[in-house]
Amino acid sequence: MLVTDNERARALLEDVREGLLGVHKALLAIAQAEYEGVHGPIASPGTLLQLLIGNEAFAWLHPVSELAARADELVEEPEIPDPELSALARTAAQLLAPDEAGSGFAKRYFDAIQASADVAMAHAHARRAITALSAAANDARS
Repeated sequence: MLVTDNERARALLEDVREGLLGVHKALLAIAQAEYEGVHGPIASPGTLLQLLIGNEAFAWLHPVSELAARADELVEEPEIPDPELSALARTAAQLLAPDEAGSGFAKRYFDAIQASADVAMAHAHARRAITALSAAANDARS
């Protein structure tokens, strides 16, 4: 992106990051409820963090948090290369593609959107941000 557009790129990346974090938060609430249904209440936020990092029940959330972290890293770059914007937008769009007939994250994400208004709202917000970033990245290539 041109230097004059760097602030716009940062704003778009921040929107995508916020969208991804919103999705992550909504999905985490579902994963936590599922975990607690089997194992009982999680004792503290620190325990939840440890479970989120290392427990298989929460592993499916890692791609969302990792992508949000990548967006955060890009925001801190002095200049944001167009290919990085395009790659992040493409990866985010692929990740947040629910699939009823799919497997892994795509299927769990589909089920979560169907089960939770919070996830559906977070999904809509994130997709709007991803679409805006993708359009800006495409405009920069033109």
